Amino acid sequence: MCEPSAGELAAAASEAGVRRILTVGIDESSNRDAVRAAEEHNAVFACVGRHPNSAEGFDEATAASIEELAAHDRVRAIGETGLDYYRDRAPRDAQRAAFESQIGIARRIGLPLVIHMRDSVEDTFAVLASEAEGVTVVLHCFSAPPARVAEAAERGWRCSFAGNLTYPKAEELRAAARLVPDELLLVETDSPFLAPQPVRGRPNQPANVVATARLLADVRGVPYEQLEDRVEANAARLFGW
Repeated sequence: MCEPSAGELAAAASEAGVRRILTVGIDESSNRDAVRAAEEHNAVFACVGRHPNSAEGFDEATAASIEELAAHDRVRAIGETGLDYYRDRAPRDAQRAAFESQIGIARRIGLPLVIHMRDSVEDTFAVLASEAEGVTVVLHCFSAPPARVAEAAERGWRCSFAGNLTYPKAEELRAAARLVPDELLLVETDSPFLAPQPVRGRPNQPANVVATARLLADVRGVPYEQLEDRVEANAARLFGW
């Protein structure tokens, strides 16, 4: 979804000190693009799935396609999947069915599950609690209130923070970021969306993850180098890279 080529994005990220990128598919076409990028660039790995906004029409053939791609050695996660009640571009029952199916794929393949959760904290947490026992969960673009961090941490769900953490009005999100245990902490860009404050208003790209990480280090009261080492280790352990 980013306009620069995968090569340009990977080069800019490398120059900024980013050594690994997980590029995320949201449908059949972008899943194949993600795998292709991972094949062509050593720093890039893929995540394949069906986004909740496109959940309508998800069927057994769709699930089989995702599961087949997931066997590729450059694919390291399933998703993003979950529930989106903000845009509501797909019926909620279709979102739920696609979500539960992808939980099953992640369990069978043994890969982490990347969760999209927008205006749907209650239902997303409920589905994961009831259906995803034993599955490694990543709450992408973390948006739950601080009061829910303890529940996520108790279940071992990884909490990944994007560029909106840096926005002046994101005080509640920063409060949540202070509470996440070190071993469950991740940082991301959600490119081309949610560019961090220093480049807000422009298309986001993987290199900009550094700006979010620097703000997260300040929020947690630790040196940037310590935060960087922790997040890199968490991602390496999670995605096996």
